[in-house]
Amino acid sequence: MAYSFAKHGRKVMRRLVLLAAFCGLLGSSAQATQRVIVQSTLGQTLLNTTCLLLGCNVLESLGDPTGQLFLLGLPDAANLTNVIQTLLSTTGIVHAEVDSVASVLQSTPPIPQSLYQNTPVSYYGTTVWQGYVTQPANQILGIATAQSTYNVSGTGVVAVIDTGVDPGQPVLDPVLIPGYDFTRNTPGGSELPDVNVSAPPAATIPGSWVNSDAFATVTDSSAWVIDPTDPQTAAFGHGTMVSGVVHLVAPGAFIMPLKAFQATGNGYTSDIIRAIYWAVLHNARVINMSFSAPQSSFAVGLALGYATGEGVICVAAAGNNSSSTPSYPAAYSNVIGVASTDNNDVLSTFSNFGSWVWLAAPGEGIVTTYPFGLYAAGWGTSFSAPFVSGTVGLLFQLDSGLVQTQAANAVSNAKPAGSGVGHGRLEINQALQSISSSQ
Repeated sequence: MAYSFAKHGRKVMRRLVLLAAFCGLLGSSAQATQRVIVQSTLGQTLLNTTCLLLGCNVLESLGDPTGQLFLLGLPDAANLTNVIQTLLSTTGIVHAEVDSVASVLQSTPPIPQSLYQNTPVSYYGTTVWQGYVTQPANQILGIATAQSTYNVSGTGVVAVIDTGVDPGQPVLDPVLIPGYDFTRNTPGGSELPDVNVSAPPAATIPGSWVNSDAFATVTDSSAWVIDPTDPQTAAFGHGTMVSGVVHLVAPGAFIMPLKAFQATGNGYTSDIIRAIYWAVLHNARVINMSFSAPQSSFAVGLALGYATGEGVICVAAAGNNSSSTPSYPAAYSNVIGVASTDNNDVLSTFSNFGSWVWLAAPGEGIVTTYPFGLYAAGWGTSFSAPFVSGTVGLLFQLDSGLVQTQAANAVSNAKPAGSGVGHGRLEINQALQSISSSQ
């Protein structure tokens, strides 16, 4: 299964759309090691023995509570198709699937004016840019009104499975809690070790720096610039941006960065699976997944079933392929799948849609946090999903025992927004009202 996520940019803006790209069932692979996810009742010792016969090796357990999911490594020369078929015919092997990665495409939208509104204002204990809290999406969703009407700012832990989060981002720093980097198997979850950065030349807009080649980044005086032509930094900042949207809606909720994607946008299915189990075992109440794939994964579905069974609310981006074909994990029945609408409550041209989508939220020109204390603007369902995740953080403050079906029903109290977007465009006030009235 290959997963993807997105953001846009022109000059200081671009959308990164991570599209699904299977590694391929090849007899000879360009990768150093081919990888397969298996569910086995054999236990690791017997699975190791089985692997010896097939020429594979057990790399690690994927963290499920039954101890049945494992990641296997195969040499480049191995015929992956034949190995999987042999595994599936072996007693004790319940399931086997390829562990694959994602790729990146770019696009160029206009720059939103909110990105230049850099007057400092206070927001729940931190100083932020005015454009962050007064941007069109905030007004459309009535975030400030909903917070004040119901006296909520969010609670609980939102796990963000993504490229990581910059722990030094001053807006997010007070609410970040320890996460994990599954790409390196180390504690943390920071985006920063992935890239090399350099300082830009002088500012080109009075009072702000706008770099013609950077992501959607603007600061008061200077900025650090990531070269967007470098494939090693193609998706850098994505996790910090997604987290900033969660924080905008639910500034009182904690954010747990779970890094399953590298700055290139590449991420293994096995790392996503491990991140889901890790989130549940470390008391996350919401899991935000701003990535998508064109086919379902048995092992991912198993992990999400465990998560929702433990009371964790799962939210995912619908994807950015302008398609009605179901996209995963958003299309799983126990996940709230989120499409993107523009500022006129019309389905975004890039957004996926269909009967499998639960609802939509704004996803165009979303101003949010970026590494190095900067702000950015993004387009894509990647930035629609965290509006819903943040809303669930607000709902928990009204009902701490909320489960997946209740959260899904609450946010379904949405504004009609045409066909293909499920229950419509997110209405935070109505979602809160539905829970408040049931207490």
